Amino acid sequence: MPDISGDLVLFNELVEVLLKEEDQHPVADRIDANKLYDAIDLSLNASAMIDDELKSVLKDVLVSTPKTATNLFFNQLFGGRQGKAVLGDLLAVMLNTSMYTYKVAGPQVGIEQEIIRQSCNLIGYGDQSNGTFPTGGSMSNYMALVMARDAKDANVRANGMTKPMVIYTSIESHYSNTKNASFTGIGKNNIRYIQADSEGRMIPAKLEEQITKDLREGLVPTYVNATAGTTVLGAFDPIDEIADIADKFGIWLHVDGAYCGGVIFSDNYKHLVNGIERSDSFSYNAHKMLGTPLTCSIILVNDKKHLHDSFNTEADYLYQTDGDDFNLGKTSFQCGRRNDALKFWTLWKSVGTDGLKEIVDQQFELADVAIDYVSKNSDYTLYSNYDSVSICFNYKNIDPEALCTALYKSQITVVGFGAFKEDTFVRLVTINANNKKLDILNFFKLLEEFVENNPNLATIEEATQELS
Repeated sequence: MPDISGDLVLFNELVEVLLKEEDQHPVADRIDANKLYDAIDLSLNASAMIDDELKSVLKDVLVSTPKTATNLFFNQLFGGRQGKAVLGDLLAVMLNTSMYTYKVAGPQVGIEQEIIRQSCNLIGYGDQSNGTFPTGGSMSNYMALVMARDAKDANVRANGMTKPMVIYTSIESHYSNTKNASFTGIGKNNIRYIQADSEGRMIPAKLEEQITKDLREGLVPTYVNATAGTTVLGAFDPIDEIADIADKFGIWLHVDGAYCGGVIFSDNYKHLVNGIERSDSFSYNAHKMLGTPLTCSIILVNDKKHLHDSFNTEADYLYQTDGDDFNLGKTSFQCGRRNDALKFWTLWKSVGTDGLKEIVDQQFELADVAIDYVSKNSDYTLYSNYDSVSICFNYKNIDPEALCTALYKSQITVVGFGAFKEDTFVRLVTINANNKKLDILNFFKLLEEFVENNPNLATIEEATQELS
């Protein structure tokens, strides 16, 4: 049996280096992309590298990699680090099981199914519900669209597309919808992007209007994608109203909760997805709101037969023992599949459902701190609303793209920018539940000090003139 004890000692040493570095330098020193291979030895060599040399290179890589777990990382729709989830992920690496059969995965199958069962209970799905762990939110949306297509035309798997199907999603929805229309054979030109209101939510009346128009033209409305947490404003589409329309026309309703679907764990914010129990499928990412390591995505279906109908293919060489309920490869998109459930289970098991609720509530509380600060300061312009963990604003009319880029290049903080309708702005994401009120206020302090010390930053008007 290989002796990996020395490698585990090295791992622990490197983790200590990383944690110390995160504490002392929360934002990594930036390396220009065109200088990367000169700055760090990333080459692959023919001969072995002795441990001390390897350790040195690994330290260089760790120090230079963006630090997504620190209190100055606000750029992506994930951040922070939940220790018990990290523990589960490390154990999954050591076990190295694949999740397609009970013969290979054993109790890990039960762990995955328990998460799915409890998640279905939380959103009000019935006894026939089930789900699986795809590789990410985009894949969750893809699987939902495949099931919708197959539910509309049972022959499509064997014969290919024979009907001019049409799908619907908000103009503010995730870009994976465009790719998925292409992958499923429906076609990008058969997506209908529905107008959003002033808060970034799909307008149900516009959806119904478009469906009615497509029916008159002989097309086949097939799928509606509603979003629980749009990527820019963090807006929640009105699921109940959209479900009324989907029911009326017999269309599959999928709710993409990749970003903010974690609200299902919160008594205070679950109302944002009212009507979720009426959807045909729902997905959420535990690596976003719930702080597990990447990736941890879950798709749930109201009726598990759709998973089986769309994704099951018999393989005698693989499924040799136990029943379908324990051979998860029969309802997943891929065959060999990493165990992404264990890290979420160790977190959920350790803190309980109440603990997950606290994680979600903390993010909204931090968002309220940011919104309150921006609202009370005349140098800021606010573009987002309450009930969102994306706080969108501009400061002193400075071009947000220039400001965010300068903050990043100067290793002050990592924050992104976004756009909605005609406005572009800084987008602060409070999804790191390890942060406190002081961390949010410190972000604004650092931003303001940086602007004061860099008076030549371009204004929005100057940036607009440059583009024109």
